[in-house]
Amino acid sequence: MLPHLDDFLLSLQVNNYSAETIYNYERDLRVFDKFLVESKFSFEKTDKKTIDYYKAYLISRDRKTAILNQQVEEELASRSVNRMLSALRSYLKYLLDMDYPCPLPPESVKLTKAVREHPHVAELDALRKLIEAPSQFEKETKVALRNRAMLEVLFATGMRISELCALNRYQIDASGRIFIIGKGRKQRFVYLTPRAHEHLNNYLRTRDDNATALFIPYAGKNVSSRKRRISTNYLQDRIKKYREKLGINVPTSAHSLRHGFATYLAEKGANPAAIQILLGHESLDTTTRYVHASDRYAEETHKRFHPLA
Repeated sequence: MLPHLDDFLLSLQVNNYSAETIYNYERDLRVFDKFLVESKFSFEKTDKKTIDYYKAYLISRDRKTAILNQQVEEELASRSVNRMLSALRSYLKYLLDMDYPCPLPPESVKLTKAVREHPHVAELDALRKLIEAPSQFEKETKVALRNRAMLEVLFATGMRISELCALNRYQIDASGRIFIIGKGRKQRFVYLTPRAHEHLNNYLRTRDDNATALFIPYAGKNVSSRKRRISTNYLQDRIKKYREKLGINVPTSAHSLRHGFATYLAEKGANPAAIQILLGHESLDTTTRYVHASDRYAEETHKRFHPLA
């Protein structure tokens, strides 16, 4: 066990970090702890060379997840590697701040060069079909109405899937405005379209329970199960199945709906600063990474504005 790890996690908690953020820090640091054990390295003797070995471990297929102890089939993306390295940096910084023994300075943990891939967002028509897919493919009416409402709300608001699954009924007012406490406990409002509001109301009319959660699982007549929340894994899995049945060849997930929300608002001429507020980004630079012009829009722009067209 890494020294003072529990104290570090407690410090995150008392400094008002979200439960999800704390979980992610713990998970990532346990991967580093597992690497040290498997490699027979001592934390107290960790140096720059150890960090290089750790980077190699992260991008290999030999590593195992720290929580489930399962073999990992695929390589980690550079952004995921950097997230884990950033967690290690924060932990080392905590040790220094608390005057605990620290084997090397946090700045010695250099991040890897991130690979910038060409982003893709499915065409608007494909996203529309995906959002409408539950009505076509779900056999149970309640499930179809609920899943359709979730996808409609995701695309209408641009919220994160974690924010969607954490929604409570009282967070939505009669006008369709939703109060969100998002990543890093940042607060913002997002807004339903009339279409999304209609589908949400269609779903809510089927609810005959007192559960606070906006989206709940249906599991027979087990009352306690209705008080749980829909998991992010469930929704991601359903989106994957809808996409396969529709034959959408562009990789599409719940996060893709968030990207699509930003992209198609921008294509309609929305102010980037307004999109930044709706997405809950602290930096406009982050927002620009979400706004990806579709290939068709890029082609039309080229034909319209090229000086020698």
